[in-house]
Amino acid sequence: MIVAEQAGNPIVARAGVDQAQRTGPDAQAGGNLEGKEVRFGIGASGAFAASTTGTSTGAVNSSHDSYTAAGGLVPTALILLGEVSPGGVGTGLYTMLVFVLLAVFIAGLMVGRTPEWLGKKIQAREVKLAGLAILVMPVLVLVLAGIAAVVDAGSSSRLNQGPHGLTEILYAFASQANNNGSAFAGLTGDTPFYNLTGSLAMYAGRYLPILAVLAIAGSLAAKEPVPAGPGTFPTHTPLFVGLLVGVVVIVGALTFFPVLALGPLVEHLLQGTGQLF
Repeated sequence: MIVAEQAGNPIVARAGVDQAQRTGPDAQAGGNLEGKEVRFGIGASGAFAASTTGTSTGAVNSSHDSYTAAGGLVPTALILLGEVSPGGVGTGLYTMLVFVLLAVFIAGLMVGRTPEWLGKKIQAREVKLAGLAILVMPVLVLVLAGIAAVVDAGSSSRLNQGPHGLTEILYAFASQANNNGSAFAGLTGDTPFYNLTGSLAMYAGRYLPILAVLAIAGSLAAKEPVPAGPGTFPTHTPLFVGLLVGVVVIVGALTFFPVLALGPLVEHLLQGTGQLF
């Protein structure tokens, strides 16, 4: 995010504006400083934006709507991953635990035996509940954002048209369904449409995954402990960390890549060609 913002806006560069970072008598910060406080600059603003969306913090020290397309892609993608970077802080913890369960299940499929985690066998009931917990947020975000993008009550609240406007809508529902609370700041959310749909996203996005995780915990608690054996997949090794990261990225990429391609990715390509929208 910092690299993208420091590179500046290519459309502004075509207007003849010097966005290069320089030191000396003619020193300037350079880059895209729109929507950022000069006391923080690009570095602290980008780091804060990534931290607040990788976790469920929700505070902001800059306007995410003013970021470049590539810069705005990062906080949007971090929320859509389930706020599990790094490690599942805050409410992202139960999301990360569900991803751990799925990773253990996949590892069990690879070796052809019933997976185990924390001394308990992971069976069909736990995997179904984990699948439910994972699917709730994508269904809420994609369905509500899709509706908002095609009805006048939703699209009329955008500050920007085209792919950036879609990103504003997507970010709003992603933030609400994931218990983040930060805003892209370009969307007028105080309307009956967004009050109702946003409330639904917050209510279902918070309680349905929690119910599924509690059901998983109850199911595991009722099972008899299974001693670790030579076929038990260790979950404290770099190999499992790599598998877990792969599961998080693949699930997020397969679910949200199409809508990200229609939003910040195509916006980045349009910026590169100098087109306005």
